[in-house]
Amino acid sequence: MRSLKLYEVDSQYVKYLSAFQEHIFFSDEDKSSRKYIGIVLEINGFKYFAPLSSFKSKHKKMSESVDFVKIKDYAVININNMIPVPNEKFHLVDVNGTKDPHYRFLLQAESREINRQKNRILKNADIVYKHKLRNGDNTPLAKRTNDFSKLEKACNSYCN
Repeated sequence: MRSLKLYEVDSQYVKYLSAFQEHIFFSDEDKSSRKYIGIVLEINGFKYFAPLSSFKSKHKKMSESVDFVKIKDYAVININNMIPVPNEKFHLVDVNGTKDPHYRFLLQAESREINRQKNRILKNADIVYKHKLRNGDNTPLAKRTNDFSKLEKACNSYCN
């Protein structure tokens, strides 16, 4: 099975989707510096982008769950916040070509740990996706999860 790689999603596409879903973080204020780095998975015939968030001190106290995966103390993946993304709206991050040596080391370490946990991440993404479709907003997990059906329709509209 292929390794998971780090990708960046086009910020204008993220802005477009944020109009359809409150769980999608988008800030116009720092659009020049805010990068949407994460992994891309395939679910239900769509490419899904699961964003990485910087590891914060509050994450040390938080327990991992089906929708929250710690990438050691480098980052976290909030699987509940994944979004469908068209092929032309994401691109591979050139980890080894990253000029800043500290950021390059961080990206390399994140990538290694993500691939160490790859099977768990893929399984959890499938569980979260199916849970949301089955349960709507009727469980705590479903309430904090993006509406994948709505986002898939928005993704298809964006492409057409």
